[in-house]
Amino acid sequence: MDQRLVDLEVYRDGGRALLRGAPLYEVLTQPPQFLPFTYPPFAGLLAVPFTLMSWTAAQWAWTVVMYAALAVVVGYAFRDVIARAGRWAPVAAGALFGASAWIWPAFDQMRFGQVGFILMALCVADCAARTAYWPRGMLVGLAVAIKLVPGVFLIYFWVTGRRDAAGNAVLTAAVASLGAFALLPSDSADYWFGALLQGGDRTGAIDGTTNQAVNGVLARILAEGPVRSLLFLVLVLAVAYAGFRLARRATVTADALARDVPHRTPGGTDLMRAADAGPGPYSLLLAGVAITGLLSVLLSPVGWMHHLVWIIIVLGALLGDGRDPRRVLLAAGVWLYYLFPLPWRGAALSRGENPLLVRVIGRIGQNAFGLGALLLLFVLGFWLVNRIRAGQDRKDRAHDRTRVGTLSP
Repeated sequence: MDQRLVDLEVYRDGGRALLRGAPLYEVLTQPPQFLPFTYPPFAGLLAVPFTLMSWTAAQWAWTVVMYAALAVVVGYAFRDVIARAGRWAPVAAGALFGASAWIWPAFDQMRFGQVGFILMALCVADCAARTAYWPRGMLVGLAVAIKLVPGVFLIYFWVTGRRDAAGNAVLTAAVASLGAFALLPSDSADYWFGALLQGGDRTGAIDGTTNQAVNGVLARILAEGPVRSLLFLVLVLAVAYAGFRLARRATVTADALARDVPHRTPGGTDLMRAADAGPGPYSLLLAGVAITGLLSVLLSPVGWMHHLVWIIIVLGALLGDGRDPRRVLLAAGVWLYYLFPLPWRGAALSRGENPLLVRVIGRIGQNAFGLGALLLLFVLGFWLVNRIRAGQDRKDRAHDRTRVGTLSP
């Protein structure tokens, strides 16, 4: 089955439906996929320009857009290590771009022609730009209007004290969605009161290997029923509570470390102090963003493998400026872990003809990306925060000793 840029075909079919006045949420792509349009109506409006091109031109244009978005993400994720490369910065940026594009979630993202890189670029720029030349939160609001999953960043803004950004995000998403409602009232009603509530019936098999969300892991272990539903609710609430607390811990620590650092005058609408205070605070700022991005996958009813492109931000947070060998080694290990399609190999081992022990190992492997994402929440929220905080404390003590030595008679 040819799945090359199959999601671009979904977007284009949605745009064609709007142009000819057909119901947006009754359209299916051509066989063998028969995929429906699952995004809010605002996303359908943005897809219209790609319907005015030939298929070949649309593929080229969409590929350029996706790679441009990935370049933005790489620039934010690896800012400090690229800057440290000096005159070799273009080489370092190119190598990191290639390494990021090659991990399995990113490879799948490109193969399917998904919108994930664009959404991630919008969210990362909004959360990690030194100074914003737009109302902070507006880009997250646009991402939410395109796809609801980035809505986790509304919670991130709120729990980390970025209340103005949360308000701007909600306002932007509301304006975009209401604008789409004014232009497409019937399709908007179909989405908000129909297609949105159908969940897995429209998005695919919940128990499929590619679903690495908490819901997918449970669906592969337990049969559908009240027990699974209750356990899903308990686990999702537990993961959400722990995850947002860890995201807040990383971000608040970043803000605290940045508080006493001299800052430049902002050139835009504001200054993100943690993004302007050096590699340590910036790594923790990225950690908070990465945790929130991982939660967007883990907490969704369906979180496909290609949605885990947030691993790129994880890598940037762990790597920092590349001066800490342990962080570099851990980043390399995470990169290797997500370089290969471990869940698919686990699925092959979990088949019934294999011995029991092999099937058990295979079942664990089938959930490898989701379990890895869960572990990374704590690596970023505990280990990385503690390591950077301890390193900053050592620098402060050394600075104090230097000052005492200088002032001694």
